[in-house]
Amino acid sequence: MEREFQTEEVHSLRGAIDRPALLTIRRIIEREEPLATPGLDDYLNPSVLEVTLDDGLCRAETARIDVQWTTHADYKFHYTDSEGVNFRWGKHPHDGDYIHVPGVEHYHPPPEATSNPEEVEESCIKQAPEVLVTRAVLKLWRVAYHADSYAPLNAASNPP
Repeated sequence: MEREFQTEEVHSLRGAIDRPALLTIRRIIEREEPLATPGLDDYLNPSVLEVTLDDGLCRAETARIDVQWTTHADYKFHYTDSEGVNFRWGKHPHDGDYIHVPGVEHYHPPPEATSNPEEVEESCIKQAPEVLVTRAVLKLWRVAYHADSYAPLNAASNPP
């Protein structure tokens, strides 16, 4: 699968990439998600943890989640798949540009992970440590996978 990133978002993560956090996230994914194979793009100086998924959501046959985590605990978990669907969970300042998002945790819904201020949502993930955020993302993805639907991805009724 080609590496594609959304370029429309003007907000950025604060701080350098946190290698120990990415290593922790990689261990959790290896242990808890059998459909995932995580790997750092560069082991000594990573910029992203690339998580290849053997299956995607809904009609997608393959997918990937790219994870960035910084020394300020800002993060992005960006899903993209073979059907061109993108969404992401993020935590970083957005200067109040997202109308429906009171804090820094937010969710860019499928199919395009848009940064349109009217479409970005408050994230149901409120945890801070990388261990809890990663487990929440895995649970939300797994619930959506079994439901064959994107609806559970940011569902407060399925608390991570």
